[in-house]
Amino acid sequence: MVQNRSMTDNQEPILNKDKALMNLSPFLKLKRWQWWLLVAINIFFLIAGQAAAVLLGRFYYDQGGNSKWMATLVQTAGFPILCIPLFLLRPSEEASTSSTSPSIKTLALLYFVLGAVVGGDNLLYSVGLLYLSASTYSLICATQLAFNAVFSYFLNSQKFTALILNSVVILSLSAALIAVNDDSEGPSGVSKGKFLLGFLCTLGASALYSLLLSLMQLSFQKVLKKETFSVVLEMQIYTSLVASCVSTVGLFASGEWKSLHREMEDFDSGRVSYVLTLVWTAVTWQLCAVGVVGLIFIVSSLFSNVISTLSLAVTPLAALVVFHDKMNGVKIIAMLLALYGFSSYIYQSYLDDIKARRSHTDVQESHDNSSC
Repeated sequence: MVQNRSMTDNQEPILNKDKALMNLSPFLKLKRWQWWLLVAINIFFLIAGQAAAVLLGRFYYDQGGNSKWMATLVQTAGFPILCIPLFLLRPSEEASTSSTSPSIKTLALLYFVLGAVVGGDNLLYSVGLLYLSASTYSLICATQLAFNAVFSYFLNSQKFTALILNSVVILSLSAALIAVNDDSEGPSGVSKGKFLLGFLCTLGASALYSLLLSLMQLSFQKVLKKETFSVVLEMQIYTSLVASCVSTVGLFASGEWKSLHREMEDFDSGRVSYVLTLVWTAVTWQLCAVGVVGLIFIVSSLFSNVISTLSLAVTPLAALVVFHDKMNGVKIIAMLLALYGFSSYIYQSYLDDIKARRSHTDVQESHDNSSC
């Protein structure tokens, strides 16, 4: 549609904003049931992928695996799978912003820094899972939503409402209950000192993951200046590539690579099971990643983190069935508190979504009126 050259200055920002909204939300043309179907599919990918990956990671340690760097590497090594949706679902609108694209040097520096942070974050998660049961690990990871609220406030200018503050306090209390629980123990009688190390590493990893999400959102806003599906996938692929390189360097520098053959030979379930465990761990983490980036594109990064936290509340139940993890009264209360904190946060997200849709409708009406 040809725009009217005689539009006033105060109309131009409205049209530009409307155009940007349409570029960032290409699914708005879908019917409502189709949009919800896509959301449901990505939610399934995230929840199923994350729960399966955590359980497989715990299975790897339980069956005799002991390489923290290998457990770190498989969290990102499956990134080539994401090249398939990248090439199949590349959007037709390449020039989605009026600003110039960042230089190759800027992009390389951005992806290197974020990828290095991802590698360090994955290592902390691996150490945490080594010394914690799958249920305890998942409940502590639920604090990422509270950290996300804090970092979003300072880095992404998100408002601190009563509901978000309530969620932060409740999720923090949930993690604190796990930390002081005398009956909490790691797998195979891990000592209290190692349990505390696992707790701190998992808590630090949750904080770092939340910081990473805020930095990615900031990168979209200040550097990339667009949030199309291809750009989100490219960030996931390139940061995973850097993280995989960091993990590979760590694997060889630590000398753990020398014991991998013996680790495979001594794996309780056999060599084939050892290989399949690593392969499927890599696949399920990328399945989770597809769900994460899908929800970022279709809905928002905030909603993606909320669903990720819901998955962490579901994982203890799966761990109870698969590994017969001990679920005492304190853990049950902590899980209920985590679910309550999650509900408080998602209700705030619901209110924000209503407000955003109302604003989008007002912009659309302004655009229609200006075209008359």
